[in-house]
Amino acid sequence: MNIFEALRKRGFPSVDAEPYGLIDVWRSWYKGDVEDFHRYTIFNGQQRIQTRRYTVGMAKKVCEDWASLLLNEKVSITLEGEQEQAFVDEILEGNNFRVKANELEELVAALGTGAIVPRIVDAELTAGDTVQGGRIKLDYCTADKIIPLSWENGRVLECAFCSDRSVDKKKYTYVQIHHLAEDGTYNIDNVLYLNRAGALREVELTTVVGFEAIPPTIRTGDSRPQFVINRLNIANNAEIGSPMGVSVYANAIDQLKGVDIAYDSYVNEFILGKKRIFLYPEFLTTMDGQSVFDPAETAYYIMQGEDLKGIKEVDMSLRTDEHNAGMQDMLNMLSAKCGFGENHYRFDRGSVQTATQIICENSTLFRTIQKHEILLEGMLIELCRILLRLGNAYQGRGLDEDVEISVDFDDSIIEDQATDRAQDRLDVAMGVMSLAEYRAKWYNEAPETAAAALPTAVELVSAE
Repeated sequence: MNIFEALRKRGFPSVDAEPYGLIDVWRSWYKGDVEDFHRYTIFNGQQRIQTRRYTVGMAKKVCEDWASLLLNEKVSITLEGEQEQAFVDEILEGNNFRVKANELEELVAALGTGAIVPRIVDAELTAGDTVQGGRIKLDYCTADKIIPLSWENGRVLECAFCSDRSVDKKKYTYVQIHHLAEDGTYNIDNVLYLNRAGALREVELTTVVGFEAIPPTIRTGDSRPQFVINRLNIANNAEIGSPMGVSVYANAIDQLKGVDIAYDSYVNEFILGKKRIFLYPEFLTTMDGQSVFDPAETAYYIMQGEDLKGIKEVDMSLRTDEHNAGMQDMLNMLSAKCGFGENHYRFDRGSVQTATQIICENSTLFRTIQKHEILLEGMLIELCRILLRLGNAYQGRGLDEDVEISVDFDDSIIEDQATDRAQDRLDVAMGVMSLAEYRAKWYNEAPETAAAALPTAVELVSAE
């Protein structure tokens, strides 16, 4: 029994294993080692030779760049309440959010989907299968560990999250199943399976070290999900109707192949074009039998028979200009297919570099970033609200769950902020923009907070 069969047995018939084959393909490109492409055979006229194709690893590079553009260290999450801000900051910092969220965003770009699942650990189980106390831990899940159970309009309503564990040299698969009960609130089932080469057998939680205190079912009493799904804002043309996302290079596999084929040819140009010196055996030693050449020197090739008399140098010219142009063409096509627009990458001196120019607002990259930020912003805000709810429900923090939350993305590479800020100052001086509007925009504050923070006329006179 595999995980999909196990979930169907528990009453979730919509579980489908087919889409996860694509995830395996995307993962192999992310690793840069695709068995049926990077390993191949060639016929040399006598026999087939096993060969490995050189790779640039552009799939990972593309994902790294999207993670840097969307969720980097400059992204800030602002909650208007001081208590709420301090609480969320504490939870995020305690779960290494800045690092792990960026890593997850890279894997979302690679595998199509990710999830962040807050859960309560070290809590006490009370009557009615509820928990109290404990601390909040964030689980960062990749696409291969996420199994949607039901969804509506692309939004996942019920979901199973899997993770592999090793205890006493035995492998286990731990599954959290977030599902709706008959009363419309969420229950979280905790299920543990002994994993023997992919074959699963359910075992009692109390029989495995480290799982004794985990209740089989937690009744949240809340109609809102306790997880957030993260994906890029790209329609899934591989599985239309699926709530799962697609890899950023899902429709650029041919372009990834083109880049590696061009690079493989480029590298082999130097291997095949290596200078060789062909020698007749009589030139190997001096009159007294001393060796003339270092036997470890690979530039020399000893000819046998009468094929060559004397010494002949073979110095093949290299087609570097043609290969540079070909590599650049392939990179331009890959860049365009992955949402960056053309000329995002530059092949220079044998390495791939990323463009660093300011990106104008009508560029393909700017529009793509704005599109992806729609989903990312909603995910981050919803995550904060879940943390606030957990803080109240299990720790009695008295937090305002409806506090204003805003996300400020890093636009420093997209627009010239100094120029825009100077223009806004002129607008304030001309009276077409208020000071409150200026502060709200540049200090990432709500309009009411910005207005309240402005100095009064009395304060201005006192300052003079």
